[in-house]
Amino acid sequence: MAEIGVELDCLEGIKVVDFTQFEAGPSCTESLAWLGAEVVKIENPTTGDPGRRLRPGQPDNDPWYFHQFNANKKSLTLNLKSPRGLEIVRSLLKKADVTVENMAPGTIERLGLGYDAVKEINPGIIYCQVKGFGEGSPYEKSLAFDMIAQASGGTMSVTGEKGQPPVKPGCTIGDTGTGMLMAISVISALFQRHTTGTGRRLQVAMQDAQLNYIRGSFMMHARTGQPPGRNGARSAFGGPPPADIYPCKPGGPNDWAYVFCSHNNPEQWRRLAAVIGRPELADAPEYVDHAKRATHAAEVDAIITAWTQTHTKHEVMRIIGEAGVPCGAVLDTGDLLAEPTFQARGIIQTQHHPSGELHMPTFPVRFDGKPPKIAPAPLLGEHTTQVFGDWLGMSERDVSGLKEDGVI
Repeated sequence: MAEIGVELDCLEGIKVVDFTQFEAGPSCTESLAWLGAEVVKIENPTTGDPGRRLRPGQPDNDPWYFHQFNANKKSLTLNLKSPRGLEIVRSLLKKADVTVENMAPGTIERLGLGYDAVKEINPGIIYCQVKGFGEGSPYEKSLAFDMIAQASGGTMSVTGEKGQPPVKPGCTIGDTGTGMLMAISVISALFQRHTTGTGRRLQVAMQDAQLNYIRGSFMMHARTGQPPGRNGARSAFGGPPPADIYPCKPGGPNDWAYVFCSHNNPEQWRRLAAVIGRPELADAPEYVDHAKRATHAAEVDAIITAWTQTHTKHEVMRIIGEAGVPCGAVLDTGDLLAEPTFQARGIIQTQHHPSGELHMPTFPVRFDGKPPKIAPAPLLGEHTTQVFGDWLGMSERDVSGLKEDGVI
């Protein structure tokens, strides 16, 4: 099936020097690349971004992680421990509109590339830092990965079954979720710079970002005076049944469907009762009134379960959804890859990389009917000669000399 992604030019002409690695920072810069910015990763000449999982002299042993978060970018190699390497990266920063880093705390400053130093050579630059913990936090110098941010930022506290230990949400909102917030901020700062001509320093901590994603939990705390507890697949805000996942045939690990009736719309209960073959419950006072229905929660769940267990999750989603009741099958990555409309719409595209093909989601926003097109993640140092030529006017001979000197 033909891919329908489009090469976006929303950020055409914007140059990004990318010092990021793993996922939180790369998610931000990948979004900028999808939107048309020229994003150039600065990588260690020997191993590159640790996300490549490279070992000196050996091939990638898990390239798919790197490909997932670095599509549409360019790569050049520079030895930042060499004076000439630092001189070159400063020249690149002088030409850049944006730079983003998520190195360990204090690393970028020790390289002499902290905000004050970069601002001096390029006052208009948007200088971005993604860290685990915020400036002024007692944990400011601590390292963090996605699961650390989710634990210390509150998301784990509201994820899991009632009375059971906290659970890390499967999605990487600590990493990618933080990167998306930074990407929004970069674009806003670029818009302001268009008017003022001045740059900005942007900082986001992964821990701080999680607070933004659990604002509903803070609402519950304000309402009750207590931290909200875990409530499994049910809404943390409470509400009448049905509002949960229900088992479907044939009973595999993801053969479940979420069924929900809004307490603000009694019509949804009436529709559900009719479509599952229980029309006598549609207008029964003990059920159509959401507050009364809540007192029959176990019975309602049993009624819904009895019906869903006779259908596949796809049938449940289709039948209940077509009846005008919110319903979603629990779709795993296999289900999503098998659904042809995602590829037909360009939401899942194929990255044609030299190491193989990777079916992956792209940026989901459609621009004039089409999402951004995925271009392959770069090979290590693939664009070194091109970027040095385009940005700095270096010749191929100049680049060869840098390679001989161990700078690249």
